[in-house]
Amino acid sequence: MLKHLSVQNYALIDKLDVDLTDGLTIITGETGAGKSILLGALGLIAGSRADTQSLQDKTKKCIIEAAFNIKGYSLKDFFKEHELDYEAVTTIRREINPEGKSRAFINDTPVTLNQLKDLGERLIDIHSQHQTLSLNGSDFQLSVVDAFAKHETLLEEYKEDFRSFKAQEKQMKDLVEKESKAKKDLDYFQFQFNELEDAGLKAGEQSAMEQELETLNNAEEIKSSLSKAALGLNGGEANLLSSLNEIKILLNGMAKFKPEIAELSTRVNSSYIELKDIANEIESIEQEVVYDPKQIEVLNDKLDAIYRLQQKHQVKTIEELIAIKDEISNKLLDFSSLETEIEKVKAALDKLNKALSAKAKTISENRKKVIPKIEKEIASLLSSLSMPNAQLQVSQSSTESFTISGTDKINFLFSANKGSEFKELNKVASGGELSRLMLSIKSLIAQLTALPTIIFDEIDTGVSGDVADKVGSIMNTMSDKMQVITITHLPQIASKGESHLFVYKEDKNNKTYSNIRKLSSDERIQEVAKMLSTGNPTAAAISNAKELLKQ
Repeated sequence: MLKHLSVQNYALIDKLDVDLTDGLTIITGETGAGKSILLGALGLIAGSRADTQSLQDKTKKCIIEAAFNIKGYSLKDFFKEHELDYEAVTTIRREINPEGKSRAFINDTPVTLNQLKDLGERLIDIHSQHQTLSLNGSDFQLSVVDAFAKHETLLEEYKEDFRSFKAQEKQMKDLVEKESKAKKDLDYFQFQFNELEDAGLKAGEQSAMEQELETLNNAEEIKSSLSKAALGLNGGEANLLSSLNEIKILLNGMAKFKPEIAELSTRVNSSYIELKDIANEIESIEQEVVYDPKQIEVLNDKLDAIYRLQQKHQVKTIEELIAIKDEISNKLLDFSSLETEIEKVKAALDKLNKALSAKAKTISENRKKVIPKIEKEIASLLSSLSMPNAQLQVSQSSTESFTISGTDKINFLFSANKGSEFKELNKVASGGELSRLMLSIKSLIAQLTALPTIIFDEIDTGVSGDVADKVGSIMNTMSDKMQVITITHLPQIASKGESHLFVYKEDKNNKTYSNIRKLSSDERIQEVAKMLSTGNPTAAAISNAKELLKQ
């Protein structure tokens, strides 16, 4: 329940502090005094969006702080999930700076607006005239039926499966699109791969083939030159090696007479050996060089293929072509794995589809079972609110596919008078009828949920007299199970509260401010008497007010 509310620099409020009690709290005040401003402040605490228009003084920040007693409302898991400190009396603070930036805190720990909204929805239900209009909304109508069905755990499990199902559906769609694109490219990639594979590419072979082709193309010239060189070294009668051998013999004969000649003889001998070895290699190479037109044709064909592939793929080396081939190979493998992934996701979708179908069926059956009870209890409450012939008909039909809430469409149909045709609420119900219908629904839901606080604003629209008294009695009954705060202009309702707060305006420093204070017993009599009178309270109005407050 809401224990304390503090508001600074918000709308017409300069600074306001108010303590609240359990049970039924009444808020009254003159029109325009600022009753709705309090709801706006509480809305910010519950996660509503903020802007700088809400600041009283545009040079200062707005601070709204509320303390809630949350003991016994099973909220520890929420605090654990969001890594927040759990306190039996939890403080929520909202700050808005002059630039319009907003910050939120739970027990002094910064939180996101979504986290604040998530907690706010568990702590407080602010019912305004706008929400009465939401009675026509399918989501609200469905939530009413689900509250009666008491299958929150099953519904949450279904929603989790539904989210997984939608995620898998998206994945399947992406995979199918990817497969469709891949199929268009498959033949092209396969052709490219085959072309590179047939080329029999090997790292480093291009330069070797180019060298071999160069040799073969110049084979005759190479052989001729090598033959001449070999002949000069070791051919015919007058050759270099024969001459060098004669010099070696001469020097060797003279070596015994002078050490220097012996050294020269050794050097000439070394040169002779080296030149003889060179001559042998020249002859060997000359014999290896063979003009081969067929090999020239083979090399030309293979190199032409390589050059063409390099030009096609805009690369310069055979190693780059091999890298491209490997990349294309991976794409072909990806296509194969894509088919496997599609089959895997399809199996997961089939499994989720079965799980969703089973849970949706149970959820639908649960809803069907409680509809007669809803209709009966709403009719009873409406009868107690002076609508004896009013009936609510809850229509249940199936959706074409899974939705986040199952496979049901829920539609509230209403008939205010005996024999009248059932029609949608917005076509047949007046403002007063909608208010009484919403109050009836809220009072029933209050018995089924553990919501700490509910706030009513203008729930008494279109009612008066005995009906207003009955509206107040229903609120009073609701307050046995939860904290109920209601803003009203009817004395019959105002007299039902255990606590009465009065909103008023005051002028100071040439400005008008809204404030609030708790009324004493005597002040309550005066306030209710004013509500009963058109001007200053008469003696009869005061007497009547006392009687109302005794009830």
